[in-house]
Amino acid sequence: MHTKEGFIPYNAPSYSEEEMIERSKLFYDEMNQRRSVRFFSKKKVPKEVIENIIKTAGTAPSGAHKEPWTFCVVENAEIRKEIRRLAEEEEYTNYNGRMSDSWLKDLEIFETDHVKPFIEEASCLIIVFKQVYGFDEKGEKNTHYYVNESVGIATGMLISAIHNAGLVALTHTPSPMNFLEKALNRPPNERAYLNIPVGYPAENAEVPVLERKSTKDLIVYY
Repeated sequence: MHTKEGFIPYNAPSYSEEEMIERSKLFYDEMNQRRSVRFFSKKKVPKEVIENIIKTAGTAPSGAHKEPWTFCVVENAEIRKEIRRLAEEEEYTNYNGRMSDSWLKDLEIFETDHVKPFIEEASCLIIVFKQVYGFDEKGEKNTHYYVNESVGIATGMLISAIHNAGLVALTHTPSPMNFLEKALNRPPNERAYLNIPVGYPAENAEVPVLERKSTKDLIVYY
């Protein structure tokens, strides 16, 4: 088979139907154990693990393969202390005026408030930035496509990779998040998308009792 210029053959993995069912079931069982965790051990995660997790996220599809994402790994204690201070300022305002009564009611099961110790306690923060535009070789602006969709997919793969490595994470969204761009001195084309504390769970970590949607509520066949 002749391969067009600029293309390479794709060698897809091949499994029997039985293997496909087994593999998909095992992966579901693994991912069904994933929970958002707010209580972290201070034990450090090896750098290679963090890099492999982020490289996995970087395999995500993106509009026109622009890969409009940057993953900032924050370990520095002083920077994290400042991020926590700024995040708690925003969160205090959220919990005391920005959030509706119904939103606050929905959060009661999680027993959250504006105090966010996990920003300093987790092994590191992975702060995801979306690149709203890019630069070419001459430093001139170029267009990025489907940025939110692309970064959202990559973030989902990041969270899956974190769980697969035996670690826990939290998707922290202190809205607005533009203080993260300033705290890390990011370039003007980047906007903060998510702050994700990553690490080992604390020995006494607890999560609320939750139920996921049933298959009949999750899937609609046509």
